[in-house]
Parts: sequence; structure tokens; C-alpha cells
Amino acid sequence: MPLITTDYDTIAAISTAPGVGGISIVRISGSDALTIAEKIYRGKDLSQVATDTINYGHIIDPNQDDTRIDEVMVSVMRAPKTYTKEDIIEINCHGGIQVTNRVLQLILRNGARMAEPGEFTKRAFLNGRIDLSQSEAVMDLIDAKTDEARKVALNQLDGSLSAKIRKMRQTLVDTLANVEVNIDYPEYDGAEEVTSKMLLERSIKVKAEIEDLLATAQQGKVLRDGLNTVIVGRPNVGKSSLLNKLLHEEKAIVTDVPGTTRDVLDEYVNVAGVPLHLIDTAGIRDTTDKVEKIGVDRSRAAIAKADLVLLVLNSSEQLTDEDRELLELTQGSKRIVLLNKTDLPAKIDLAQLKEKYQIQESIKTSAMTFSGTKDLETAISELFFKKGIASTQNNVMVTNARHISLLQQASDAMQTVINGVENGLPVDIAQIDLQSAWDFLGEITGDSYDDELMDQLFDQFCIGK
Repeated sequence: MPLITTDYDTIAAISTAPGVGGISIVRISGSDALTIAEKIYRGKDLSQVATDTINYGHIIDPNQDDTRIDEVMVSVMRAPKTYTKEDIIEINCHGGIQVTNRVLQLILRNGARMAEPGEFTKRAFLNGRIDLSQSEAVMDLIDAKTDEARKVALNQLDGSLSAKIRKMRQTLVDTLANVEVNIDYPEYDGAEEVTSKMLLERSIKVKAEIEDLLATAQQGKVLRDGLNTVIVGRPNVGKSSLLNKLLHEEKAIVTDVPGTTRDVLDEYVNVAGVPLHLIDTAGIRDTTDKVEKIGVDRSRAAIAKADLVLLVLNSSEQLTDEDRELLELTQGSKRIVLLNKTDLPAKIDLAQLKEKYQIQESIKTSAMTFSGTKDLETAISELFFKKGIASTQNNVMVTNARHISLLQQASDAMQTVINGVENGLPVDIAQIDLQSAWDFLGEITGDSYDDELMDQLFDQFCIGK
């Protein structure tokens, strides 16, 4: 972990979401947090109150004859048992935009600096309270779109991933130490043979542990980022009705006029614990309407980028050339075919359809009777989570693209070590790749990092976190 540092200036920011609400929180962190708060607060003597207490009083403007600005509750949290490991003051004021900004401006005028994006969490990392993967989990927890995503983020925030990474790094550093002994004391008979055997065994073990984590990456990334899910079909097969049904609101216009949807509509929805970025596309067909043609072109582009395609067919009509084109266009995608309007007599032979177009998943639906929604949710979950997602609370799951990339690089380095030892490469040469794997794993937790990486990561945070 980084060394604790205490030479930071004092920062402040609004930590609640912008806008009007019941309460807003203005946070101050740093060695002068108490001193600054006392300049603008009238109530109990904050220097004398116990830590982790909340105190009633008023915020005043000392430059305007102590004019009262707001009635507040002030939380006092003393270092080191705080989020940043520094003194923290949180002023709970009324949630109006004007009053909250006025309180913040008073704090800034009396000695604090405006916090940069993610600077509170950055200080928590630099002061050794959390590591880098836990810092990223803070943002994942805020951005979680489903309950399952929340569980995964909370698990990572608790340090489950960090513990596994550090265990692997300890194995590698112990191995490196043994290799160094072999290099420094080559006179011992058989030392190199013993070291090579130990190096191979440990390398195989660590690589297997890395691969176990990487095996969770696809599911983890889905939970974190969601699935780009495109609803496609020719005009008037029920795409917009399906979107409205999944959203539980009338978001898309539904009429019996072909070409009503002329642009891509997108919304997020939670389907059986899986966050879907639902995209309702314009019906794909040949058209002379310039506006509709732009929508059709965008629909084709959306299909190419989609993680999941929901292809809607009208089961009460024979397949058209447009249906066949879509079946062929989406054949290489992960897709679920929806046979809509099953409340009407069926005119599509499902068995023949599956055989000709290699359809793996098909669901019968009806916007009129609201049937098929549960079957669709189950199919989506099973398509991306073969063993279900109920156990995410206790399992370590890799969700972050940065972590996945570093784990893959560490795995490649370990494979190079294994290949080298098996081919009789001297242990001091294999040591180079072993060191690389150790460094890659360290970048995940922040045990090894550079300032540019830090700036990129924390710039993604909101200012008050």
C-alpha cells in the first residue's frame, strides 16, 4: 500500500447530487477542516466535541456581521478513522441549490480548495486506507445498474479481489527470492535443478489462479457495463411494444403505420439481474423516405455493435424477404428470436426456421396478452450466465476492463516462464518474466502505479467523491 502522507492542503466539495432535495452535504477534508468549519459555524465548539458526532447549529457569514446562511447539522470525524484518513467535516444543509453553493463558497473563501474529481477517494488510496481496485469499486458501486452489480462492487470494495491478487504476488515474490539465492550461491550442487522444479510448480499454480479470475471476466463485465441489446425486425412486427413491455412504460410510439420508429431509441432496463442497454431500432426495409432510410442505416450499424440481438418476427405472417435478410444478417450474433403476435394463428414453421437459420434460442411472445416476458428474461440470463448469477455476493468476479487486461498480461508472462523452464531456459532468464507478472498484478491493486494512470482513473469520478 502507498505510504501515508499528511502534507495535503484542505479540500471541499458538494458530495450530494446537484439539484433540489431535502438535504445537501458539503464535505471538507484535510488538516484545516475543523479550523475552517469553526470560522463559519455557530453552535457547539467543534474542537471540543467527540469524533463521529453530529452537531446542531447555523452557518454564518463572518464577513457580513455573522449573517445566518442556513440551519445545519455538522458531522465531525477525526483522523485517522475517516474515509480519507484525514479530519473530515460534513455539513448537512437544506438541499436548495442557492444555499448549498453559498455554504461551499464560504468554505472556499475561508481556506479550503475546491476538490478535483475523485480527490477524496484518491486521498483514501494515497493514505493507505483502500487500494486502487477498491477505489474503482467505489465508482462501480455508485454506477451499479442492478442489485447483482451492486453485490459484485461491494464484494470488491471489501477487498476480496485485492486479497487474491496479493496472495499471488506473495507467491511470486517468494519465488523470486529463491531464484536470487540460486543465482547468488551457484556452488550448491543441484541448486538450479531444485529451483527450476520449484519455479515451474509455482508458475503453473499462479497461472491457474489468474485463469480462474479471467474466467469470470465476461460475466463480470456484463454486470458492470450491461449488454448492448438491439431490438430488430421489419416494420410493424412489435419491436416498440416489446420495448415498452420491458421498460414498463410507454416510451416508444406504437401505431399500425409502418416506419413509425425512425431513429434509434435507447434505455436501460434490469432483466433478471442483467442490465440491458435496450436499443429499439427503426424497422429494416427498403424505403424511399430519406429520414426513415437514415434510421434503417443506423439500425444496421447498431446490429454490428450489439452484444445481444432480439430479432422480432410476426408469427401470424409468412416470412418475408426482409425477415430472411435479418435472419442472415444476425446469424453470427448472440441472438434470441422472438415470435411475436402468438395470440393470432401461427404461419411460421418454427422447426424449419431453426434448422435453416441455426437458431439457438426462440421465445413465443404476445404484446396483446403480455405472454413470453418471463421466458425472455430466463433466456437472456442463461445465455450469458450459464450457472446463474445468484452466487455473486460471495464470489470474486473481475468486472473492470483495466483489471482484465492486466490479468491477461500477467497470464501471458506466466506462460512464458512455464515454456522457458520446460525448454531448459536458465532460471535467471525466466526470472525476468516472473518479475513482469508481479508488476502487472501490482498495477491492479496500485502497489505499482504511475501518476498518469492515477489521473486518468480518478478523473472519471464525480467531484464530491
